Amino acid sequence: MSKFIIKGGRPVSGTHRTPGNKNAALPMLAASLLTSEPVTLSNLPLIADVRTMLELLSDMGVDVDLDGSARTVRLCAKRIKNTHLNKALCGKVRSSILFAGPLLARCGSAKLYPPGGDVIGRRRIDTHLEGFRQLGAAVRTNGPYIFKTAKRLEAQRILLDEASVTATENIIMAAVLAKGTTSLYNTACEPHVQDLCRMLNAMGAEIAGIGTNRLTIEGVESLHGTEQRVGPDYIDAGSYLAAALVTGGELTIEDVEPADFEALERPFKRFGARWSIDPENKTLRLPARQRLKTAYDLGDAIPKIEDGPWPMFPSDLMSVLIVLATQTRGTTLFFEKMFESRLYFVDYLIGMGARIVQCDPHRVVVTGPAQLHGTRVASPDIRAGMALLVAALCAKRETVIHNAGSIDRGYEAVETELCRLGANIERVDD
Repeated sequence: MSKFIIKGGRPVSGTHRTPGNKNAALPMLAASLLTSEPVTLSNLPLIADVRTMLELLSDMGVDVDLDGSARTVRLCAKRIKNTHLNKALCGKVRSSILFAGPLLARCGSAKLYPPGGDVIGRRRIDTHLEGFRQLGAAVRTNGPYIFKTAKRLEAQRILLDEASVTATENIIMAAVLAKGTTSLYNTACEPHVQDLCRMLNAMGAEIAGIGTNRLTIEGVESLHGTEQRVGPDYIDAGSYLAAALVTGGELTIEDVEPADFEALERPFKRFGARWSIDPENKTLRLPARQRLKTAYDLGDAIPKIEDGPWPMFPSDLMSVLIVLATQTRGTTLFFEKMFESRLYFVDYLIGMGARIVQCDPHRVVVTGPAQLHGTRVASPDIRAGMALLVAALCAKRETVIHNAGSIDRGYEAVETELCRLGANIERVDD
């Protein structure tokens, strides 16, 4: 266990290069099981969740050659020796469930244990299970999750009961080797889902409708190896933008995908944030000392910011946006629709001096600006942990954030990068 000690009041300024997208890298790692040929992924984020996925792959008999300095991994699943996943490793990451689809498609069976990950409310896997059943798999869930099929999976017309990202990815990976044409409706279409689809097509899959909520997948007999670059992480970029805005810093972010910021721009602009993106160089520039003021709705009505499936504002940025609202003049209602426990971290912000009213598990009202002051808090999950870090950067005096390891699961060497950008932050063992 480790903790962060932060002394606030210093601008976060300089140049930050966005790492590879965590939520794209994890399913892309799982997809390497779909071929016996080598798969090479570059721009890999060196975060705890990625390392756990690599451990799981190695435990299954996959050859894993990680070059940390180059942020590249070469995977070769020529022989999958074990389709029974390690229980302890499954319990570390939510993404362990993503091995079910490729193992079913290629090996005809998989045995997994309930996945771990952040405790931000109920995270059902029913959509995964129903999709596998419709493709012809038998599913048992009393204890470990056991998936089996006696023959090749068969394509179906499937309407997902929710636009779940991981369920969409899992069912896609199962369907690419199924017999016939699978039609998937109400699919998630986040940039990381699109990255996975493009990777699978590069491996020989036939997926149409990428970027929409309807996918058509023509099953193929086999897939081949590929070399793919993991796309930039817009959640990471948005988090660093919030850190710069609340501290008055000037920030340049390299390696951004302009299209990803279409869903981010309006909520940030609601608070007065302004930036420019050079589409040719894929660089974002945020000027210093911006005047943060809430733009009200028609008739001076209090605005509402809500999340939802892409291209709605992403849930993973709600926590840092709430911190930004505490430093913005005005009042805003936040409506978190995706996870019923995501907003509980605001108790820590209130303890730091934020003016927040929690209406219910899904809604909070924030009035700013408020002078935050340092205290002792604990990171409950990846995104709330990063939000508390952002709050600490603009708070008076010293803040201690326990359970720093939870932030490591989604942000690469965050204290090193923030120090390089001017922050005063130190990691120490508890």
